Formats: sequence, C-alpha cells, structure tokens
Amino acid sequence: MALCIPLPSCRFRHRPVRSSLERQELFGRIAPVYDNLNDLLSLGQHRIWKRMTVSWTGAKVGDCALDLCCGSGDLAFLLSEKVGSNGKVTGLDFSKEQLSIASCRQGLAPNACYNNIEWVEGDALQLPFSDGYFDAITMGYGLRNVVDKERAMQEMFRVLKPGSRVSVLDFNKSTQPFTNLIQEWMIDNVVVPVATGYGLAKEYEYLKSSIKEFLTGKELERLALQVGFSNARHYEISGGLMGNLVATR
Repeated sequence: MALCIPLPSCRFRHRPVRSSLERQELFGRIAPVYDNLNDLLSLGQHRIWKRMTVSWTGAKVGDCALDLCCGSGDLAFLLSEKVGSNGKVTGLDFSKEQLSIASCRQGLAPNACYNNIEWVEGDALQLPFSDGYFDAITMGYGLRNVVDKERAMQEMFRVLKPGSRVSVLDFNKSTQPFTNLIQEWMIDNVVVPVATGYGLAKEYEYLKSSIKEFLTGKELERLALQVGFSNARHYEISGGLMGNLVATR
C-alpha cells in the first residue's frame, strides 16, 4: 500500500491545524513506508492490537465513529467493518501525506463498506465536530505525540455521545524496570536499525524519548476521569510493551 500514488487532496477535507509543525513534517516523511515498517517492527502483531482497540469501543452496525490521528487508515478500516454500510467513519489526521495514502487504500479496497469513510485533515486539539457527535472513537499511537494530551482528551470527551467509549492504543510507559529495559533494547537494536534501512533513523529515534515523556497507565486513567469520563481502565498488552486506555463518557 505504501507504493500507491497519493490521490488529490480533494479526496479529503481540510481544516486548520495547530499541532507542532515539526511533528507534522516527521509523520509526512515516514508516510510512504509507514505500513511496511509497522508490519516489520511488530512482526504483524499491530494488526491484532488494532482489532482489540476497535473491539473495546463497542462500535456496532449503524454507528458514527471517529479515528483520531488515523495515519494510513488501519483503525478506520476496521471501524468501517464494524459499523457497516449504514454507519459512518471519519478518519482525521494532520498529515496530508498519511491521508493521501489512506484515501488511496480506500480506493483500491474491494470492501464496499469502506465507502462510508471520510478523511479529514485536522487537529486533534480542535476537532471540527459538534458536541456528542460520535458513538465510538479510536486513537492509535497518537495521544503520545500530541502537544497537549489533556486538551486532546477533552476534545474526545466533547464529541463523544454519553455512554459511548473511546479506545486509545499506544506504547505503554511501564512502571516495571525490566519491561522498560526490554522496550528500550528493542528500540535501540530493532526499531532504529530497521528504520535506518529506510533512511529514517532520525525519524524513529524520537520513540524512546516520547515514551519516557508519556503517561503511565494509571496516569492516563486519572487524566480521563479528570476531563469528565465516567470510568477509565488501562490495559497492558503484548507483555506490557503496549497499552490501551478504554474510557466511557
């Protein structure tokens, strides 16, 4: 999919983006090989984690769902399969390059329900949607990278319907020293060397620092409750290397 020629920007809607320009440029640079690297670096396991993420939202046929920081669209496509042709999925990202690849994948996919997906260029800190608009929200590897995590959570809370859930997948900032050592070893000895082969060593070296600056599972739960969610639970997956926050409005 990474070899698809990006489709014209008219395939998705544009919104002003306030997020860090440096991060926008980073994700634009990695867009062409993003899918291939995900498969290589996780040995395909990211597909399982993403299905778990979508399942935790409780999305059902006919629902209106949002995938924040959608990248090349993996979670959006899975949400589309859940909500069906009568539902609607919006994939939002601040990277035109990632959205072009997602749109290209959509055009090549044989599944008719994928026609229910709309791609929107926008800012996770200032969502262009009305209050209580969505039945389910996913966010994969995005919360760790936004410049204001509390604001992002507030926006998710705002656009989510009462009783609905948000499911946030990301690297886990473990409180266990051994898990942290394994995570750092994998970044230094697997992630960066593989990314180097694609000429993207500097782009992936940021991972270690971004995880260190991220929130632990308990801190994510507290943040969700602080912005108004009625309950929140963080699940450690893949031996604690990954984590998923599930919060109900």
